[in-house]
Amino acid sequence: MRIALITDAWHPQVNGVVRTLTTVMGALLQRGHVVQVIAPDQFRNIAAPSYPEIRLALAGAGQVGRKISQFAPDSIHIATEGPLGWAARRHCLREGRAFTTAYHTQFPEYLARRTHLPASAFWPMIRHFHRPAERIMVATRTIRDQLRNQGLDHLHHWSRGVDIDIFHPDHMPPDIYFTLPRPIQLYVGRVAVEKNIEAFLANRHPGSKVVVGDGPALAKLQARFLQAHFLGPRSGNDLAAYYSGADVLVFPSKTDTFGLVMIEALACGTPVAAYPVPGPLDVLADDSGAMADQIESAIERALLLDRDSCLAHGRSFSWDASADQFLAGLETLREPDRLFQMMAAEALR
Repeated sequence: MRIALITDAWHPQVNGVVRTLTTVMGALLQRGHVVQVIAPDQFRNIAAPSYPEIRLALAGAGQVGRKISQFAPDSIHIATEGPLGWAARRHCLREGRAFTTAYHTQFPEYLARRTHLPASAFWPMIRHFHRPAERIMVATRTIRDQLRNQGLDHLHHWSRGVDIDIFHPDHMPPDIYFTLPRPIQLYVGRVAVEKNIEAFLANRHPGSKVVVGDGPALAKLQARFLQAHFLGPRSGNDLAAYYSGADVLVFPSKTDTFGLVMIEALACGTPVAAYPVPGPLDVLADDSGAMADQIESAIERALLLDRDSCLAHGRSFSWDASADQFLAGLETLREPDRLFQMMAAEALR
C-alpha cells in the first residue's frame, strides 16, 4: 500500500506523537508498504509562538495537494490539526479524496491552558476538522467516549506500543541517581505549561525530583524549583536507564490522550503516579499505577506497587499490534469521480 502521511509534528520535535508516527511508519516500511511523509521541513516555515522547536509550515492546499498527487497514494492519513493538516484536508475535500485523521492531543484542554478560555470554545474547530474523515483514529476508550459526546462517532481504535529491546529493567542507573535521596521521582516529556509539571515539582512527597526533557517552560521552572534536577532530553538506552533506575514515574499531565512515557516506564519495571484523567485511566492497571486527585497520594501508593507487575503490564503493549490497528483503519482511496457520483446520487434521494 502507498500511504501519504501528513503531519505537523515531525523531527526534530521530540514528543509522543513524533515517536508514535516514526515507529509505526518504520514497521510499515518493514512490511513492504511505501510511506511518504509530508512535514513542515518540506516547506517554508516559521517557529510556533513560544515553541521555537515546533515549525509551522507556510503552505496552502495547492502545495500540499501537489505532493499528494505526485505520490499517488492508496490512502491518505492526516495526523495533526496544524497548518499542514488543514491544507491536506482542504485538498482532499476539493478533490473528493477519502482520508483518515487521528486525535493525538486534547487540543481544547491544551488551548484552554494557554489562553485561559474555556475548552468548550475550541471544540467546534475540532469537530469541523475531523467530521469529514472516513475514520478518526483514537488511542483509548476514554477519548473515544469523549469524541462520541462531541458528535464524532466514526472512530477507530489505534493504540500505542513500546520497544522492549530498549525499554527494560536491566539498565545501569545513571550516575546522578547514586547521589540523590530516594525515592527518585521522575518526569519525562516536554517541559511546557500544558504538561502541568508544576504540580509534580511542587508536590511535598520526600525524595528527589528529576526532569528529563526540554521545552519552553524550562528556564522558568529551573529558576523557581531550585531543588529539582533538570537533566535535558534523553533518548534510547540512555532514557531507558533513567526510567529503570527511578522509583516512580510521575505523569502530571491532564491534556494527553495516551501518554507514551507511561508504558515506557512500565516496561522498565517502574510504577506510575498520575491523576485520574484520560490517558492514565486507560493505560494504567491497579497493579502498575496509582491515580489520585492529590499527586502526593498517587506517588505514595505507586511506590508500594510490585515492579514485576509493572513490567508485565508494560510489555503487553506492542508496536506490531499498533501497526496492525493503523493499517486496519486506513481508508483505501476511491476514485474521485466515483465518489462524486455517489454524492450526487445521495443528493437526489
